[in-house]
Amino acid sequence: MCVIFFCADSQPLAGGYKLILASNRDEFFARNTQTAAKWSNAEHVYGGIDLEPGREGGTWLAIGHSGGVFKVGALLNLTGEPKPRDAVAPKNILQPHNHNNSNCNAKNHHHSSTSVSDTTNTTIPSTTTKTQTHCPSSNDHFLLGRGMIVADFVAQPDDQHSILNYNQSLLKDCTKYSAFNFVSIEIGASSLPARVKLLSNVPPTLEDFENGGCYGFGNSLPHTPFEKVRHGRDEFETIVQEHGTASVETLADHLLQLLKKKHKFWPDVELKRRAPNWGEGLSSLNVHIPEHGYGSRTHTVILVDGDNKMHFIEETMAGLDPEGEWQRTHIVKDFEKDM
Repeated sequence: MCVIFFCADSQPLAGGYKLILASNRDEFFARNTQTAAKWSNAEHVYGGIDLEPGREGGTWLAIGHSGGVFKVGALLNLTGEPKPRDAVAPKNILQPHNHNNSNCNAKNHHHSSTSVSDTTNTTIPSTTTKTQTHCPSSNDHFLLGRGMIVADFVAQPDDQHSILNYNQSLLKDCTKYSAFNFVSIEIGASSLPARVKLLSNVPPTLEDFENGGCYGFGNSLPHTPFEKVRHGRDEFETIVQEHGTASVETLADHLLQLLKKKHKFWPDVELKRRAPNWGEGLSSLNVHIPEHGYGSRTHTVILVDGDNKMHFIEETMAGLDPEGEWQRTHIVKDFEKDM
């Protein structure tokens, strides 16, 4: 379970932002993960990296910048959907794409490729996770790793991986994956509107969304949102309207407060249908299901201002207890200087 709210506008107001994004990653606390950093094999990309065996190199959320174009990708699973029966992938399809330079015996708590000038880290009281990688199983029959959908989109700057071509190609092959929503954003020249697409594979659909709108997506289809997504989107829009030209610190603080809300929007007909056993526990923006070691283990805010300066702010659990310490990463990158 995850949730994402964002506004992409290629022509923001003076003092505003081309991208305002807030997202929670809901996952098992023990899942092997590297925290947000610059990717060692794609240095124009920033994000966390999944190190779950067989899924190494994928990601749930990342942003890349190349040739004056920002690309953002986010992956959300579709809860309660059966796995495709005929999904068979070649054995090497889940091999790492080497974004993390890991090997079959690597163990590491943090991504080591980010330079000091790009990021600051502090430990704050109140939400890193173990990492471990090894070679994929020899089993020939498995679904493709969904995290590579995001990784390939943001890492490759060629025309084949433009938002239009990439989504059209993915749409033709999307049933080889477990159920998902793939959010993609492309922000280029100010003379062109930002492009936003959502691809779902159950059923296979591709939808476009307008420049400048405030959107929210979760683990259901876009036209049947969970109550927490609907309420969260409304509150996100209010934050953008009231603080969309505020300082990074002020805007990020309001967005993080939204992501940390524990109010349960329950009952929820769609959530109960999709997750009858876990529904109530999943009904808050900030999920915590202690008996299963599962919840909102990472809060992320990404801001890109009108001068192409990016702030990537991540707060992620520093252990297995959400009431314990959390690690804060704040990456600042001025892409205007690279243009």
